[in-house]
Amino acid sequence: MGELFECVLFTASLAKYADPVTDLLDRCGVFRARLFRESCVFHQGCYVKDLSRLGRDLRKTLILDNSPASYIFHPENAVPVQSWFDDMADTELLNLIPIFEELSGAEDVYTSLGQLRAP
Repeated sequence: MGELFECVLFTASLAKYADPVTDLLDRCGVFRARLFRESCVFHQGCYVKDLSRLGRDLRKTLILDNSPASYIFHPENAVPVQSWFDDMADTELLNLIPIFEELSGAEDVYTSLGQLRAP
């Protein structure tokens, strides 16, 4: 996905925990930036990832997250996923590759995501 998108890790976790895990998972350096809890907004008891703080065009910004509370400021930019615990047979992220390939060429993710969500 790093070839199609500017990938940024945005987590509500503390850097001292998330950084070492990310170092293990991101051996190819796909994440161009890492944002941790201090970059979140504490809102109604939850850490929210305010995408407007990224300084990017939100019409071309996606957030992939397992927690709807984390993206309540920008639900129209969200690609929700299930929480992962220990299922080594899980393929949810791999199954999203065709969707992300399509979204990478979109002029406006709102329209494209809206079409994907339509019944």
